[in-house]
Amino acid sequence: MTSNMLLQRIHQHQYLRDLRNRLLHLHRMLLDTERISYEQVRGRVSNGELLRLVIEDEQFAWLHRISEVVVQIDEMLQADKPVSLEDVENLIADVRALLTPQEEGNAFARKYYTALQREASVVLAHAEVSQLLASK
Repeated sequence: MTSNMLLQRIHQHQYLRDLRNRLLHLHRMLLDTERISYEQVRGRVSNGELLRLVIEDEQFAWLHRISEVVVQIDEMLQADKPVSLEDVENLIADVRALLTPQEEGNAFARKYYTALQREASVVLAHAEVSQLLASK
């Protein structure tokens, strides 16, 4: 393996780790926003109850899409075979498509749009992910 190929792989892995971390931060901000919305209607929930809600409750189900991308990145980083440039490009395209807020679109796009309208921390986390996506 040439040193150029090795450097490329190192950069790809670092990029994937950065994307993963930024997506986790965005997920956390969205979760906090969804929790506030839930608690305003149903009252305060403990962290244990929140975990159950995230897994089982329909109000939180849309957040699973981001969790699935994080798992996909984890699998890419832990795979025995090297990550191909095509795999990284496909992942980036998928994340860009997922994080496109729309007033009228699928359930995720609509809820994401609403969260961006409601909460500055979500806007900042979205900007961090978008900035990284734009660098590739």
